[in-house]
Amino acid sequence: MENPERVTTRGYSKALELLHECSRKEGFLASPTKQENYRRIWGRDGVIVGLAALLSGDEELVDTFRATLETLARYQGPHGEIPSNVDPISGRISYGGMTGRVDTDLWFVIGCGEYWKETGDKSFIDRMVPAIRRVMFLLAAWEFNNRGLLYIPATGDWADEYIQSGYVLYDQLLYLQALRTVAALSAEHGDSSDHHLMERKSRLKHLIQANYWFEDCADGVPDDVYHEILYEKGRKAAEHCAKQYWLPFFSPHGYGYRFDGFANVLASLLEVADDERRRSVDRYISEVLVPDNIALLPAFHPVIKPVDRDWEDLKITFSYRFKNRPYEFHNGGLWPMITGFYCADLAQRGELPSAREFLGGIHAANAMEMEGEAWGFPEYVHGREFTPKGTRCQCWSAAAAVMGHQALEGKRIFRIT
Repeated sequence: MENPERVTTRGYSKALELLHECSRKEGFLASPTKQENYRRIWGRDGVIVGLAALLSGDEELVDTFRATLETLARYQGPHGEIPSNVDPISGRISYGGMTGRVDTDLWFVIGCGEYWKETGDKSFIDRMVPAIRRVMFLLAAWEFNNRGLLYIPATGDWADEYIQSGYVLYDQLLYLQALRTVAALSAEHGDSSDHHLMERKSRLKHLIQANYWFEDCADGVPDDVYHEILYEKGRKAAEHCAKQYWLPFFSPHGYGYRFDGFANVLASLLEVADDERRRSVDRYISEVLVPDNIALLPAFHPVIKPVDRDWEDLKITFSYRFKNRPYEFHNGGLWPMITGFYCADLAQRGELPSAREFLGGIHAANAMEMEGEAWGFPEYVHGREFTPKGTRCQCWSAAAAVMGHQALEGKRIFRIT
């Protein structure tokens, strides 16, 4: 690992270099490597990288973000679904693996809105509005019971090799931001009186606040609880995490209790959490999650091990090969990408020393050597051995460094609030 001061100096420029290396006329590649199918235009990865591109102000990268969104819209499916990934050379399109990728649709809507808000490109957003409307119609259908929350199938979002499904918090938060985006677009097109949309947005925020954060049992059942009996059972079983962090999901089978790094960060960044809950999550991250060796957040915690009852289910949940050994990949791996959003959240809240610490962790991870070369930009870092793992030259690991750097300069990832 390089000297920390040198890493900090070089980290931002090396990150921008990789973003340019991943830039194609059709959009951003997930990685320029030829491993598996990363050398494609990905919906989720492309938008996250595009958000960093907007923050950078680099015109070439901003143009690539526009191209990413246009490519995704061009290959929109017959029901409104946005591709998980596209190979524009071969024409191969994937809308998911065993199930579709719900969050790809959400990131697409958010990405279109953020690009429009930053650039003021009215002709672009006018072209995208029909695609956005089709996406939102499909998402509303995926509520299934018309009660405000999306139902996410197993492997249906970014944690596509992990074991959570049902009403997943991460996706609900993105759904809220997508609704905010559509509301902003409606106002731009003179439809500011769309009261139904405003009610959906407000109700979803209340649903998230009521159903995914457990208070003490003495506080009674809050309004907007989705299923009172399920909630009461879940809260009684969750004394170890009540008032510490946001719960990751619930389903007809009950609640999940592991810490979901991405969801907890988004709850703060998207202004669903109040200051008291933010402090609770910050304390849990600091005291329980972040290792002394490197300031990075895990995808999920605690780690699932062979002795745990969830292990057998985890072992069969994979696409090409099993990746989720203890402290690897989603199962306790440390992710620069997630940490980039946390760094931006801390900076946005004025927690600048902590934001700088996590930005240092991102740079340190990105600088790790892979395949004999420094600055490997690993997909994630092993949660115990602190070695680079996954795909090298991962573009969204570079995006994390750009996000953190620009957030410390006072810029916001999400302009639509």
